[in-house]
Amino acid sequence: MANVVVIGAQWGDEGKGKITDLLSKSADVVVRYQGGVNAGHTVVVKDQTFKLHLIPSGILYPDTDCIIGSGTVIDPKVLIEELDQLEALGVSTANLLISQTAHVTMPYHRLIDQAAEERRGTHKIGTTGRGIGPTYADKSERTGIRVLDLMNSEVMKEKIRWSVNYKNVLLEKFYGLQPLDPEAVIEEYLGYAERLRPHTVDSSLKIYDAVQRRRNILFEGAQGTLLDLDHGTYPYVTSSNPVAGGACVGAGVGPTMIDRVIGVAKAYTTRVGEGPFPTEIHDEMGQLLCARGAEFGTTTGRQRRCGWFDAVIGRYAVRINGLDCLAITKLDVLDEMDEIKVCVAYEVNGQRCEHFPNSAELFAQCTPVYETMPGWKQSTADCRSLEDLPAEALSYLKFLAELMEVPIAIVSLGASRDQTIIVEDPIHGPKRALLYANGTPAGV
Repeated sequence: MANVVVIGAQWGDEGKGKITDLLSKSADVVVRYQGGVNAGHTVVVKDQTFKLHLIPSGILYPDTDCIIGSGTVIDPKVLIEELDQLEALGVSTANLLISQTAHVTMPYHRLIDQAAEERRGTHKIGTTGRGIGPTYADKSERTGIRVLDLMNSEVMKEKIRWSVNYKNVLLEKFYGLQPLDPEAVIEEYLGYAERLRPHTVDSSLKIYDAVQRRRNILFEGAQGTLLDLDHGTYPYVTSSNPVAGGACVGAGVGPTMIDRVIGVAKAYTTRVGEGPFPTEIHDEMGQLLCARGAEFGTTTGRQRRCGWFDAVIGRYAVRINGLDCLAITKLDVLDEMDEIKVCVAYEVNGQRCEHFPNSAELFAQCTPVYETMPGWKQSTADCRSLEDLPAEALSYLKFLAELMEVPIAIVSLGASRDQTIIVEDPIHGPKRALLYANGTPAGV
């Protein structure tokens, strides 16, 4: 039995959906612990592609319980659309459970999010405009509406009338937008409440019960470490805590209940939206990575910025999350490269820097220090073991493991489930080094 947290070790979009889907096969419960519909996971099963935003990717396994935890913010309209899409594809959603204490995204949150981003002008932060930040802001301000409020029609009506009238002042006077009709919002959300009522539970109690019964639990984060509200490239971050510590708060469990933390990182680096990105490639090589990696956001469709692997932020992710193993994704995207660069340090004001700076302004001044490795110039798509990999590809993985000082457990070589090298299952396998930091892969 193992309780495992899966986190993004970069700026999100690392391929956590596929890794979570793979590990969900060994899990009894999958818990999404933070974020909202600003996140997106793409999972490919045979000839079907599933694009998930709120629902954990474990939903594709009929015997797996999937829980949307209290640390998430839920847009019921989008969630119901996602339920309908899954059921239309023949996927049962009977095992989906929703925390009573998760906060709810309202129409005014989306309007405020979009209007505020537009007003920021050159200081925009790259929000998706889905209302996530304003929902978390109301949660912190203690004026938010929770799922359990939707389940009591009288409480819901009272809270929505107060909130809409309060937000209308901001919408009209500050942003110059049309006010919302509180009665129309009430009518809309009454319908959502009835659809979601059968799924609503005390999620912390459900998770604790699963721990007591020694069931395998997978805690699934959205976004990535460098987008964490406290530990990311502030202010170009999300409004919650994607790091491993956020799993305890967002799911409602104690830290002693976590056994392992696996970080997911691409074999290169991408970023969506604004903010510093030292290893970003601005020439045709960046466009090639984008094209080969299909680097377009699941949620917004925005093109991702692409760059070389950054071991400085990688080591930072190891430290912040307490990573004990890695999943490296999209190794196949590098198959055509003559040579591959890896950022091993930064140079700032003439000084070598090997640690991630807290200041966004200082981070923007960082120049990457690269080491160059030879490419392998052949397809890795059909490799299913470390022995199958070209020597140069295996050397590249060894180098990343050495730089990160964390063993590699999984290597992904494409979007499909079967395009994967699983060196060890982090849930069922013994806790041991796999691709050792000294460069010696187990079993090779």
